[in-house]
Amino acid sequence: MAATSKEHRLSQHVYATLQTLSCSLVEGLYLREADSMQELLCTPSQHRTDILAWICSSICPSLSKKLPSLRSKDPISLSQELAVFGQEMMLCRTDDLDLITGRACPLRQLWFLEQLLTLVPDSVDSSEDSRAGGEGLLKELFCPEALPHLTHALTPTLNPWPSDIRGARKGQRSLPSRPRGEEVAGVTALLESTLAALEQLHDQCVFLRGEEASPSRFSVCALRVAVSDLAQMMSVFSRVYDTDFRSYCSRDPPSLRSHTHIFSTVHRLLTACNTELEVLRQVSEVSVCLSDTVNEVHSDPCYWSHGHKHTLCEYIHTDPRLHKHTLSTQLEHLTKRYTEFLSLHHGTDSKLPLTEP
Repeated sequence: MAATSKEHRLSQHVYATLQTLSCSLVEGLYLREADSMQELLCTPSQHRTDILAWICSSICPSLSKKLPSLRSKDPISLSQELAVFGQEMMLCRTDDLDLITGRACPLRQLWFLEQLLTLVPDSVDSSEDSRAGGEGLLKELFCPEALPHLTHALTPTLNPWPSDIRGARKGQRSLPSRPRGEEVAGVTALLESTLAALEQLHDQCVFLRGEEASPSRFSVCALRVAVSDLAQMMSVFSRVYDTDFRSYCSRDPPSLRSHTHIFSTVHRLLTACNTELEVLRQVSEVSVCLSDTVNEVHSDPCYWSHGHKHTLCEYIHTDPRLHKHTLSTQLEHLTKRYTEFLSLHHGTDSKLPLTEP
């Protein structure tokens, strides 16, 4: 537990030092928790390697020209170069690659970063300047000339004004001057024009109309958080683009061929094929419907014979003559039966002559 608290204190101290030195790699992160700071400083990542390279370049400016070329060629060479620099500063060995890449224990990494930051010239100057400024302020505050003022400040009276200012203000009384009519008219006109402009601007801003109904619709705090997140993502993307994507994006664009009419021909043939397949599908559906209709005609009893309804097959079997006679023969047979029926009703055996039309 003590080790964890010490790691948290070191993480906060290193992160605060980086912000004081105006490190561009921590700008826009807005980290508040010690765990997030420790994860940033002690977890293997390209961002942590860039922070370590920035610290080393700040200590030795000649590395700022050498490290970018190593980063683009081989990350292992960059780690080895940083390990060599750490050995020159007598802070690590050349084989301490785990310490450089962020795979060592967090306490050792934080101690290493803290020792490196003490070697940055700006951090030394700023600490010395703050120390010198504090000492100068204390000397000026406790000098013999300022002791009476300090004592008077610790035990103030009801009227803390100095004697010369009290004497100058003793006979004075500030009376508010009445504004003139022209000034009142001018201020009133200015206020009215400002109010009209604000009302017109309120009508144009759609997101402000429903503020009473939904106050959380537009929030300055949420906008600030969104902008900070966007800035962080853009900074991360720019680093990834510089390290990984730049070599791919610098290639020449592909050349387009001139045989584009092949695609239109293939599209036309595919459209015709789809049309034919649709026609075949409809023909298949019509064939199925005709088969169902024929089956219904053969199975439904719709034909009368001998006082009963029969299906088509039964009706054909009950009257075998339907297989033998043609239509003309059936008409002659029907005419003969009709003539016999009439002769029975007239009481004669003669047949009525029929004329063909």
